[in-house]
Amino acid sequence: MYRKSILPNGMRVVTETIPYVKSVTLGVWFGTGSRSEQERNHGISHFIEHLMFKGTQKRSARDIAETVDAVGGQLNAFTAKEYTCYYMKVIDSHLDLAVDILSDMLLASKFSEEDIERERQVVLEEVNMYEDSPDELVHDLYVDAVWPGHTLGRNILGSRESIEGFDRELVLDYCRRFYTADNCVIAAAGNVDHDTLVAMIQRYFGQMNGLRERFAPAAPVLHTVRKVQIKDTEQVHLCLGTGGVRQNAPEIYAVHIINNFLGGGISSRLFQSIREDRGLAYSVYSYQSNYSDAGLLSVYAGTRPANVEKVTELILENMADLKRSGLTPDELTKAKEQLKGSLMLGLESSSSRMSRVGKLEITLGKYITLDEVVARIDQVSLTDIDAMLQRLFVSEMFSYVALGPVQEGSLPPVIALAE
Repeated sequence: MYRKSILPNGMRVVTETIPYVKSVTLGVWFGTGSRSEQERNHGISHFIEHLMFKGTQKRSARDIAETVDAVGGQLNAFTAKEYTCYYMKVIDSHLDLAVDILSDMLLASKFSEEDIERERQVVLEEVNMYEDSPDELVHDLYVDAVWPGHTLGRNILGSRESIEGFDRELVLDYCRRFYTADNCVIAAAGNVDHDTLVAMIQRYFGQMNGLRERFAPAAPVLHTVRKVQIKDTEQVHLCLGTGGVRQNAPEIYAVHIINNFLGGGISSRLFQSIREDRGLAYSVYSYQSNYSDAGLLSVYAGTRPANVEKVTELILENMADLKRSGLTPDELTKAKEQLKGSLMLGLESSSSRMSRVGKLEITLGKYITLDEVVARIDQVSLTDIDAMLQRLFVSEMFSYVALGPVQEGSLPPVIALAE
């Protein structure tokens, strides 16, 4: 039920038809995010995302909100490091309205000086809110530490200094360079007819043109660091990890399984060992960060200052045991079934389906069926798992960042697997 078309202006349209639902989610994706930015415009991708909701030549911000609410729709957007997405979910009979609103926002936003100044204050408050959320902030501190000076290591919001410098000329220049037809994917999922949507897109977006600015950013170089940032919080927030794999690496399915088994759910090694068996943390998990040319495999935990050293030791012990013993055949089977179940359950809405087809097209330029994903998961062998464990879990490549009321001396003197 997947189809793809390319319009004369180079814009790609991808759809996944789900005839048994009554909704359609439409997303407009641009292959640009914080990685495309320079120091002087750091955070502008996210800033532009905000500005797109502030009004167009024919609709005020209130008009947009009231029109969406009048049909029970949902309108939102998000910015990532390598792409930005604007999307709207409606019942299928209002698809034309969704295309109209999104095209109006993306092609005719006013970007008035007044709106820019007002939204500058909003984003600065968002930065303040983010810095008051240490369980989120620590992840950016960690990535910035292991990929220092690289655009993938910078946060998406921007710095106070860069945000203060944004003006209309900078906004328009960035849109001209990256908000172009050849850098755009329109994705839809739900009760949608592909040919009907393509005709709508041609009508509303056909005048969009321009060529994306081409650049070939260097891949980040992994640094091993041990960093503490003092902050007056109740807990110490920890990130510990190592390099991973890029998003289109064939080994990614083995790493998915390792991540899932290590800290991907309530039956995972870390959750059982640190929370259930010892009660040392409420939140502890592992996660992957995968980009076009690099990746990370990381662990997060939040714990009291007195428990920092013990929690760190347990994380490393679990990794060392996993590297030493690997998975049993039964454990591998269970991990595969859990991964496949999570994938399928996460794709039961038109929104999640749209997000999947849009992200695949904007990042990989191709569609991977669910059957193909399941087959690739099933093909992962114990040998594959062991090879990735030996490659990833290397003591010399581990980094550690702690945020909270912790002193340097309370951390383990060496970040190393208990081999």
